[in-house]
Amino acid sequence: MTEIFFNGPAGRIEGRYHVSPKPDAPIALVLHPHPAYGGTMNNPVVKQITQVFQQHEFSVLRFNFRGVGRSIGEFDNGIGELSDAAAALDWLQQFNENAPQCWIAGFSFGAWISMQLLMRRPEISGFITISPPANMYDFAFLAPCPASGTIIHGTNDQVVGQEPIEKLVQKLATQKNIVVDYTKIKGANHFYDKHLDQLSDHVSNYLTEQMQVVEAAKSA
Repeated sequence: MTEIFFNGPAGRIEGRYHVSPKPDAPIALVLHPHPAYGGTMNNPVVKQITQVFQQHEFSVLRFNFRGVGRSIGEFDNGIGELSDAAAALDWLQQFNENAPQCWIAGFSFGAWISMQLLMRRPEISGFITISPPANMYDFAFLAPCPASGTIIHGTNDQVVGQEPIEKLVQKLATQKNIVVDYTKIKGANHFYDKHLDQLSDHVSNYLTEQMQVVEAAKSA
């Protein structure tokens, strides 16, 4: 991946960008977990999901929120981080004007930010949400959720319990024309230690299914 820097609301933002060899490839943005607890774009889950998008010939960007790594600024309790994510998506779209699809992915705190961005950007066509902290942050803004996607959670998650995740999934599942794929990875903790391969396999299979749906719609 190529090291890149782009302008964000608080100053320079550091990222890593992979350009797909496929002309007019779909694009994806991947968001990292909470900066105050060591979250960076080099988090193993973030890197793993980025690689899955690469394998599916997406052009994909991961980046450090303000105040992380070489990104300028200070942690802003989610408000500034949402602005950083919007700036990152703007940058990604600037270099991929003909992208047929736009996906957003986020892990933990990054999942909360990614779902807020989903609500604000109608061009986002799908989401990958990993261990959303529904016990810590309010997800009531997802009313209605504008796109389908997958939510993934480990059964041994020591940070986010199963009940708040299931309530979130049930809420989204009641909405018309929205399909939420909910997968529980048995034995996985919040960081997917020893379960990264299973996480990757699920995301890869989900993307394969969704790309097949898109291709089928084109030929119909």
